[in-house]
Amino acid sequence: MNTVGIIGGGASGMMAAITAKSCGADVFIVEHKDRIGKKILSTGNGRCNFTNIKQQPECYRSDQPDFPQTVLSRFSVPDTISFFLKLGIYSKNKNGYLYPNSEQASSVLDVLRMEIERLGVCVYTDTSVSFVSKKKKGFQVHTEKRNISCDTLIIATGSKAAPVTGSDGSGYDLAKSFGHHMVPVLPALVQLKCKEKYYKNLAGVRVQAKVSIYGDDQYLAHDTGELQLTKFGISGIPVFQVSRFASRALYQKQHVHAEIDFMPDFNDHAFESFLNARIQSRPDKILDQFFIGLFPAKLACTWISISQIDRNKKVCDLSAKEFDTLIRLIKHFQTEVIDTNGFESAQICCGGIDTRELDAATLESKLTDGLYFAGEIIDVDGICGGYNLQWAWSSGYVAGSEAAI
Repeated sequence: MNTVGIIGGGASGMMAAITAKSCGADVFIVEHKDRIGKKILSTGNGRCNFTNIKQQPECYRSDQPDFPQTVLSRFSVPDTISFFLKLGIYSKNKNGYLYPNSEQASSVLDVLRMEIERLGVCVYTDTSVSFVSKKKKGFQVHTEKRNISCDTLIIATGSKAAPVTGSDGSGYDLAKSFGHHMVPVLPALVQLKCKEKYYKNLAGVRVQAKVSIYGDDQYLAHDTGELQLTKFGISGIPVFQVSRFASRALYQKQHVHAEIDFMPDFNDHAFESFLNARIQSRPDKILDQFFIGLFPAKLACTWISISQIDRNKKVCDLSAKEFDTLIRLIKHFQTEVIDTNGFESAQICCGGIDTRELDAATLESKLTDGLYFAGEIIDVDGICGGYNLQWAWSSGYVAGSEAAI
């Protein structure tokens, strides 16, 4: 019987353990926190959006774009739904986002823990790995409490994101000890810090908007949704979705800016006609009153301040230049991005183990026989919406089934 060692008891590590044990291997997990799976509790705002029906290649990012799809094809969304249904999770579909019917992340974690216990997987908690040595046959996992031998080893330690849940980046050093290289590990699905001083007055504003990211004036990515303005810059789902591109551009010392369209349902011409009709309807309104009912007051006041137009000026008296300035501020608002929030605020990271050094079909290292990787430690990151957990389930399944052979 093959003995499979797994370092890291997060989503991918637990999936790898369940899969390897179900394939007939003897399995142990080494986890440095007091319980396995803690990070799952914070997913989906505590409701655990554990996968998504809508799957397209662009939902996953990697320096090798085809790599994630090879792994995901081995354990797909239908496989995930079936797997969790057998464990007791009946899924609730919310526009493609799947949640447990209980809408409690603890339900997903509980059934995984129960299955690990039912199968008899040995779990060592409160145990940090000092280093791993390669033996003639297999590996020796050295910890401060004990040394444990295994025939094959899966490193599933996560990234640096949300370190309070256990992702401290320790797995990167283990991978490097076997000669692996890292694509730079940076915060992703994270808030962006902006240079301008007016954000302290905009904190708390939420509005539908399109957010586009540019590095050295080259378009990188965009997304549309509820934008949240904070005292330090911009946040919300559309910002999270494009943040990995801003993060990488900043790392590369590029000048990064965001362009925000606060009226994404209109093109420029249609919006110009819309505002003209609004002026014709109530020409005697002053500029300070013009945007009431259309945009949050804090936001409108900021645009008026930036435009340097007299807020008491009647809208019928706006010059063509002043009118164009307002359209530009609303449809093409420019803000300089100077940083991201740190790893402690990030939901995930971009970067990780270079996928060129892994076999996409098995997730085995091309540098060390019997060494496998799973989860966020690999250079694969998904957008918001259950994609990162789907990657955890798929990569955990592939690594677990292959390591058990």
